[in-house]
Amino acid sequence: MKQKIAILLLACMFGVVAAAQQNVSTKDTLSNAHGFIVKLGDMAPAFTMTLTDGRTVPLWSLRGKVVMLQFTASWCGVCRKEMPFIERDIWQKYKNNPNFALYAIDQNEPLKVAKYFILSTGITYPMSLDPDAEHFKLYAHKEAGVTRNVLIDKNGQIVFLTRLYNPQEFHALTKKIAELLQ
Repeated sequence: MKQKIAILLLACMFGVVAAAQQNVSTKDTLSNAHGFIVKLGDMAPAFTMTLTDGRTVPLWSLRGKVVMLQFTASWCGVCRKEMPFIERDIWQKYKNNPNFALYAIDQNEPLKVAKYFILSTGITYPMSLDPDAEHFKLYAHKEAGVTRNVLIDKNGQIVFLTRLYNPQEFHALTKKIAELLQ
C-alpha cells in the first residue's frame, strides 16, 4: 500500500511539473517552435541595413514607426509565395503612411541576385542585403530558415512573429499592423 501511495505521489508531482511546463507563455512557445531567439515583448535587436540601392538604414532610425522586417531569400519557395501578399495587402496599403516601414532582408546573397529577386517577384518594397546572415542571426537561429516576419511597434518592441506562410497568421499580421497604425 505504501508503494502505491509513493507511486501516486510521484505521478502527481510529475503531473504538476508537466502542467507547469505546459503553462509556458505563448510568446516563448512561439519563439522556440519557430526557431526565433527573440520573443514577443523583446526590444528589436539593432543593426544597419544596406539596401539594394546603396542607402543605409539603421533600425534605430525607424523608432516612432511600425516596422515590418521580412527575412527572405531568392531560393525560398515559400518566400516567393508570400511576397505578393505582402506587396498587395501590406505595402500597397501602407507605403505612403509616414508611420510605417517595410523591409525585405535578403539572406546571404549578392547584390546581383537580390536585384533579380526583386524583379522576378515584382515587389516594390525595399530590400536589404544580409551578408553571412548576420542580421538574421540576431532574430533566429542560423539554421532556422526563412521566410519569417518580425513586426516592431513604434517603441522598438517586437509585437508579432511569423514563420512560413499561413493565410490565417498572415491575416492576423495585417490586422495587427492596422491596429498599430490607428
